[in-house]
Amino acid sequence: MASSRDRQRKLARAKYERQQARRADRERRRRRIYAGVGTTAAVLLVVAGGAWIGGAFDSDNPVDTAAIDTCLWTPRGVAGNPALKEAGTPPTKDIPQSGVEAMTITTDKGEPIVVSLDVASSPCAAASFSYLAGKNFFDNTECHELTTEGALRCGDPSGTGQGGPTYSYYDENQPAKPVQPSPSASTAPTVVYPKGTVALLGDPKGVNGSQFLIFHQDFAPADPQYSIIGQVTGGLDTLAAIAKIPTVENEAGDKIKPKDKITIKTLTVGTAAASAAPSAAAASAAPANGAQS
Repeated sequence: MASSRDRQRKLARAKYERQQARRADRERRRRRIYAGVGTTAAVLLVVAGGAWIGGAFDSDNPVDTAAIDTCLWTPRGVAGNPALKEAGTPPTKDIPQSGVEAMTITTDKGEPIVVSLDVASSPCAAASFSYLAGKNFFDNTECHELTTEGALRCGDPSGTGQGGPTYSYYDENQPAKPVQPSPSASTAPTVVYPKGTVALLGDPKGVNGSQFLIFHQDFAPADPQYSIIGQVTGGLDTLAAIAKIPTVENEAGDKIKPKDKITIKTLTVGTAAASAAPSAAAASAAPANGAQS
């Protein structure tokens, strides 16, 4: 017959085993719960990731790309260059970046020269010309050079080659350096700036302001230095007549100054310019000598 002490030990052992069994059961349940939560979380992460890629979390109000700065204008001080002319700065946002704009240059030498500005390739240059034209920046200024490269140089209110606005901007449409033919080849050099090309003239290169070149003949440099902003679409006869003006030496002794002064009476961009081009075309299409159709 078991003693009282033995019975107590057996009861204590049974109680301990029951407690351990309950603890093991609770641990198994806890692990199952955590496993289920982890699996659910993983599934939710996968679903959420797919939804994010698919744009499910995109805002109803998308980012306003027009509010992002398109062009940056670097200030230039009049103190360092008195030939510069204060004109403020163009806007940095809401700048057109596609299509073309008409720029009409009315000189004292004949019919207006109409230029198609390549807004898509040179949005900041087009914006600058539009801004300065709106300020009458080019009006009553002199085209002070007929360069040895075959271009008319304009856009400097001071007429010195040092002038421009009190800001600058970088090249946008810089032509690639062409592959030159070997000296023994009969192939002519590649024309980079065809007749009628309008390009920026930076001083130094890439520091652009208001000065520009209008090429009145093809130009095939080995190392292009000017970014292209447009092409002449009207007034080539005027440009050809200007190219025939004799040149004399300028203050530096270079024979590039037109003997007959060439003045830009007005330069407009956009609506006003666009309306001028059709009227010129209509005038050229009108019957001559009063002929009736």
